[in-house]
Amino acid sequence: MLKFAIYAHLKAKPGKAADVEALLKSAVAMAQAEPGTVTWYAFAEDDHSFGIFDTFETEEARQAHLNGPIAKALMSKADELLAQPPGIHQIRLITAKVAAK
Repeated sequence: MLKFAIYAHLKAKPGKAADVEALLKSAVAMAQAEPGTVTWYAFAEDDHSFGIFDTFETEEARQAHLNGPIAKALMSKADELLAQPPGIHQIRLITAKVAAK
């Protein structure tokens, strides 16, 4: 059962929104390689604000993700691309509806 999640809010610097979007698009391959990451979404909230939402079954998987390649890639580009530090929210899921495969 999904019990843990992360929501990250990213605000691009002026003129850097396309670069943030490209970074997020490139990160999906890294998310697919993480066995503990159940779902991973990157999305645009508006022209300059982006988000990441991902889910995990265990706290260990969430911590592995927070210390993994996506976080490292994002933080290595944060000063260049983001208007403010990313807002990282660790969430405890109460319930979820997940489609059967």
